[in-house]
Amino acid sequence: MSNPDILRVRHEPRLRQLTVEQVERLTPKMIRVVLGGDDLRGFTSLGFDDHVKLMFPSPGDVKPQMRDYTPRRYDAQSGRLLIDFVIHDAGAATAWAASVVPGQLLGVGGPRGSFVIPTELDWHLLIGDETALPAIGRRLEELPASTRALVVAEVENEADRLTFESAAKFDVVWVYRRGADAGSADRLLDALRGLNFPSGQYFAWAAAESRVARAVRQYLIGERKADKHWVKAAGYWQRGATGTHEKIDD
Repeated sequence: MSNPDILRVRHEPRLRQLTVEQVERLTPKMIRVVLGGDDLRGFTSLGFDDHVKLMFPSPGDVKPQMRDYTPRRYDAQSGRLLIDFVIHDAGAATAWAASVVPGQLLGVGGPRGSFVIPTELDWHLLIGDETALPAIGRRLEELPASTRALVVAEVENEADRLTFESAAKFDVVWVYRRGADAGSADRLLDALRGLNFPSGQYFAWAAAESRVARAVRQYLIGERKADKHWVKAAGYWQRGATGTHEKIDD
């Protein structure tokens, strides 16, 4: 491709103690927490799918439970970091986000590095379930008017849809589970097979349950003949496991 390559940037690791300034419920299953504090000085997140380590207190345990989350937005001028939480049935992050109030503290580590994806491509394909929506929303906000994007997103039902903003032209295809178990690739793959992709050079990104993200990547490379160098996939969770964040290369 003639476009700029993917740039990897490393950051100096640092642990920050931040204060919850605001809590907002975006949908029945997503809560936005706004963090602030002097420790945010120097915070850097250059990639839309960066992840920070959030450290949740664990009763009776000296060590906190750590989970990976996307920095949804960082405003250096106002000193605010936004993190969006998907509410599941259980888990340390869900328990914390469901009960958090302004004034509480949260430990935040990283990000340790960023993959900076060029925006100058003809178009961008963004795929995932609820856990991917923060990164998808951030990427759309970063894209210029000169490009376009196609989003394929799986959620439970219409109440879980988010409103995205972007200078780019973009379309969103919503895929609904409607009570079916999460973690199956069938719905996303069916939606992708029914789409006519725009012409031109593109970058594809997918994040979901690990096996789902792997299946989507294999479909794009195998059936759509996408250049694997420009297909990035990650497992943001895994059935039967906790605290999973997996880079998928196969």
